Amino acid sequence: MRVMIAGGTGLIGRALVGELLDAGHSVAILSRSTQRPAGIPPSVDILSWQEAEQSGWDAALHGVDGVVNLAGENLAGAGLLPERWSPQKKQKILDSRVGIGRMLTQAIASASYKPAVLIQASASGYYGPQGDEVITEDHAPGNDFLANVAKEWEASTAGVETMGVRRAIIRTGVVLSTRGGALPRLILSVKWGLVRRIGSGRQWLPWIHIVDEVRAIRFLLEHAELSGPFHLCAPQPVRNVEMMRALGAVLGRPTIFPVPAFLMKALLGEMSTVLLDGQRTIPRRLEQAGFVFRYPEIRMALQDLLKRRV
Repeated sequence: MRVMIAGGTGLIGRALVGELLDAGHSVAILSRSTQRPAGIPPSVDILSWQEAEQSGWDAALHGVDGVVNLAGENLAGAGLLPERWSPQKKQKILDSRVGIGRMLTQAIASASYKPAVLIQASASGYYGPQGDEVITEDHAPGNDFLANVAKEWEASTAGVETMGVRRAIIRTGVVLSTRGGALPRLILSVKWGLVRRIGSGRQWLPWIHIVDEVRAIRFLLEHAELSGPFHLCAPQPVRNVEMMRALGAVLGRPTIFPVPAFLMKALLGEMSTVLLDGQRTIPRRLEQAGFVFRYPEIRMALQDLLKRRV
């Protein structure tokens, strides 16, 4: 299978490149630049949006069996501390997701050779804050900012289904990796601040090991009978306080001090909802389809991540 990845230079994209190459697939990355990012093998083709539009999508998509759309602005920013959401930042979060999705849909519509499958990224934030309720894929969406972004993100590529392209939507939880995302910040909060919990600590954290994240994406690419929404999160979600306790145990550090919700709101504004709210999502459809998680339990996952630095 030949797979084109939009957003292939991000945390998940880079890991997915390796997963697909190891499985014997060929990979192309659709990027804003043709410059090869560090760590991307020479066997991976780098194609810029500008090149694809100039040469025509017939040429760009010829021979491509699957497209994975992971493109989107980082919610927390790239710095050590999460970034507050200004109106400009919120618009960029939305536009970077919806705009790329619509462009991909238009590209596939204009190409005579169409991929068999498109994997569309989304997030567990699709459901909004849901307290202790167990959330499966048929649950109604929420109505806060992140839920509305996720709804528009998913809708941006819905048109490919009318073209005969199978579409699977991946509502992903917090992807754990030592190479980026939330985990390095959590590690520092335990090492430096001995943080016991954030806010009440009772908010649910749908999480997934980076290895299971990319294995699940490959699983959905390779199984032609699977379409619709899937939760990419471990089968054992944990509360925030349980995550911090497990991380402290693996690091050999005590977790002592709570970080009150009012402080997080004062520091981060609306962005604090990412840390203070949560969803108790379970991967019902993925497991029913036969996917087996390699890291279903949080302490096992953290031990592996910190040992191998993946």
